[in-house]
Amino acid sequence: MKIPEHVHTCRIILVLPSLLLTVLQTATAQKNGIDIYSLTVDSRVSSRFAHTVVTSRVVNKADAVQEATFQMELPRKAFITNFSMVIDGVTYPGTVKEKATAQEQYSAAVSRGESAGLIKTTGRKMEEFQVSVSVAPATKVTFELVYEELLRRHLGVYELLLKVRPQQLVKHLQMDIHIFEPQGISFLETESTFITNELADALTTSKNTTKAHICFKPTLSQQQKAPDQQDTILDGNFIVRYDVNRTHSGNSIQIENGYFVHYFAPEGLPTMPKNVVFVIDKSGSMNGRKIQQTREALIKILSDLNPKDQFNLIVFSGEATQWEPSLVPASEENVNKARSYAASIQARGGTNINDAMLGAVQLLESSNRAELLSAGSVSLIILLTDGDPTVGETSPTQIQKNVQEAIASQYSLFCLGFGFDVSYAFLEKLALDNGGLARRIYEDSDSALQLQDFYQEVANPLLTEVAFEYPSNSVEEVTQNNFQLFFRGSEMVVAGKLRDQSPDVLLGKVRGQTHMENITFQAESSTAEQEGLFQSPKYIFHNFMERLWAYLTIQQLLEKTVSASDDESKALKTRALNLSLSYNFVTPLTSMVVTKPEGQEQSQVANKPVEEDKRRENIHYSGGRGSKFRTMGRGRSRIPGASNFPTSFGAGALGASERYGQPGHPDVSYRPRPSHFFPHQNLERLTDMSHLMPTSRPLVFLDSNQETTTSAPSPAAVQAPAIILPLPGSSVDRICVDIRPSQDSVDLLSDPGQGLEVTGKYKRQKGGFFWVKVTYKNPQVQVGVSPEHVVVTRDQRSSAYKWKETLFSVLPGLKMTMDKTGLLLLSGPDKVTIGLSSQNDPGKGLLLLLRDTDRFSSQVSGTLGQFYQDVLWEPPAAADDSRRMLRVQGKDYSATRELKLDYHEGTEISCWSVEL
Repeated sequence: MKIPEHVHTCRIILVLPSLLLTVLQTATAQKNGIDIYSLTVDSRVSSRFAHTVVTSRVVNKADAVQEATFQMELPRKAFITNFSMVIDGVTYPGTVKEKATAQEQYSAAVSRGESAGLIKTTGRKMEEFQVSVSVAPATKVTFELVYEELLRRHLGVYELLLKVRPQQLVKHLQMDIHIFEPQGISFLETESTFITNELADALTTSKNTTKAHICFKPTLSQQQKAPDQQDTILDGNFIVRYDVNRTHSGNSIQIENGYFVHYFAPEGLPTMPKNVVFVIDKSGSMNGRKIQQTREALIKILSDLNPKDQFNLIVFSGEATQWEPSLVPASEENVNKARSYAASIQARGGTNINDAMLGAVQLLESSNRAELLSAGSVSLIILLTDGDPTVGETSPTQIQKNVQEAIASQYSLFCLGFGFDVSYAFLEKLALDNGGLARRIYEDSDSALQLQDFYQEVANPLLTEVAFEYPSNSVEEVTQNNFQLFFRGSEMVVAGKLRDQSPDVLLGKVRGQTHMENITFQAESSTAEQEGLFQSPKYIFHNFMERLWAYLTIQQLLEKTVSASDDESKALKTRALNLSLSYNFVTPLTSMVVTKPEGQEQSQVANKPVEEDKRRENIHYSGGRGSKFRTMGRGRSRIPGASNFPTSFGAGALGASERYGQPGHPDVSYRPRPSHFFPHQNLERLTDMSHLMPTSRPLVFLDSNQETTTSAPSPAAVQAPAIILPLPGSSVDRICVDIRPSQDSVDLLSDPGQGLEVTGKYKRQKGGFFWVKVTYKNPQVQVGVSPEHVVVTRDQRSSAYKWKETLFSVLPGLKMTMDKTGLLLLSGPDKVTIGLSSQNDPGKGLLLLLRDTDRFSSQVSGTLGQFYQDVLWEPPAAADDSRRMLRVQGKDYSATRELKLDYHEGTEISCWSVEL
């Protein structure tokens, strides 16, 4: 999993586990004479805290005054800390003020629609910042935006995302990411949706024990789509993911300039048994793709339950229906019954959230009274709904009160809001009042993956009642230090100030409860030693730990206001406001006022949106261009394209559609996918990877020496074989294989020496395979492929990619690339290369390339793997040299020399046809 300690040429996107680095985008400036001659992004990540500076330098080459627009996207969890414009040597800064003061000052101008410097929600995890300024001829302008964010660990990784879209060639374009982690960097990955093999040399990565540097610096010629074109190829995401080394206790206390931060993510603890009640909305508004994807996600989630878990299902519309009378063990029999029940859920009726939630609590209560809940187990309620209550108790406030009184701090409630018709504020308070959290599920073709991804976050509880303790004479103003649950793959972070007379060594204890016992972890840290770690100016921006403390404190104060009384909420907001102003953070309580030269609009005010704003704005997330699934996959989820927004410098006189993209398709921080990702409902299709591979089309295996250009139309007289295999040796070049009908998945390749398995499902009437799954053991990655999507799963994180979208991802030991012709290549230094390709004609299905087949080990087997063992050919008959017999694994097969169509080349080939 580790990258070697020397410098690498990276040909993929760098993936970092819980940090999302922002995206910079620039507009089509050349249309109005605004030229971007320098564009730089400098991100310094110090102990998970990211400080990012985006600098754009433009010049007006036109003969008249033109408008230059600075527009970029940044993570919604980030706080803007500074923005400035330098025009003719004069700096025009942005000033952070209390929101009410700023809005009152500029209310008149805002009412006239003159305020353009607003921050708007543009994606699942992104916000757009935009400022425009008039530029005189030959005048240069420098825009600089700074923002900061604490990277959160998500399913075992930190993630940083940059979006790049200059829309013109830039003479000096450079991105630098410096990472410093005193604990040591355990692995580092990169991913990109715009880097190609031609751009690979522009991306370099260096790494030692504690530091990493990723640099992307393309030349003008590398940026060009073609030598005779001025269009840029840079249009998409740049992602970095990483994790750090940890001791068994997972404790790390770091100290810098009078502040400390305590990271806690223990390793090796057993998963605690769960008692989980799934409460699923099946009201009429869930009809269609929502209920379809909910069914499919639920079927997969049920399959992932631990045998020691207990569970039940409650589905509700106007009334709530309980699947079983009580909690049942997650045995194979019960899980299969529940999967069948989930597959039959139909949407109709109203929305009675109150009765459904109280029923879930009563179910846990009765099981507890009957002593069915094992000692040390964790009880969870997971609610999924897409709308506001319409039946029974419909007052959100009363429902929140009823549920809180019923749960009485005994169980944790997690609320998932499907789409934008639901009140997210209602669900957020409902969850935070009861020890859980809320999450929005975006109505999109990857909704099932979003649901599965959320479940993986809470699937493995390791500790309950976690408390951090420090000597009272050592620290003060400590952030939240008591937590109800700790889940595998996450991380707890506590920060605070050191007292003036604190001891030289800071001692910290973390207490918690596992399934079997109370447990205490202890860590200590020397102030003098820690201070010495953070002195490298190249990698560190100083006082970062103080800003990390302020950032975390503000986030937690704002979260507490959700469940606080009016008086408590006012006090919490006052403290959060004071900290926001003191540290110059643009938060939901503050605004940035952008000043301009005299004579121009003076009214630009940047306000940070909140989650509920999306409902009012009615933003549509339809998986348009620029979306990416969330786990490695943006993942990805990752990850997980380019925005339809111009995100531009120099928007000039662009029209509405040109300047803001197509209506209803704002950028999402996920890759694009079609509208029906999971169209099948039958249970058979929801096993293995088949629920990710919906349609049936032939799969063709191509010769390893063939090129990878787009296929030409098929000659009508020559048929394409289902499989074409390159064989070792010079006497026989290719075998065209047809497989007899089978209702089961086919073991195509299995090579323990390679740590490789390839399976697929074949239907004769469909002309071949309609899904293929490639599984690697090192690194542990699974790639599922259908004619519609590529789904990459690693460490329970799944990312889906649409065919013919550029992908360049480098993991330790494995590289994944995809180009706009629709060729996906999976390769590694010692691995057999597997290529999968989609065709323009859906009826032609997928293509599979095998390269470097000499790397197969002697252990290779499978329907196709057997051909890489000893193959014996009988000599051709004297009368007919077009027929031969071959013996494979003790079986004789008749082979006939025939002309076949190579889909990939669009040409005829001569091969030996064999039926297996």
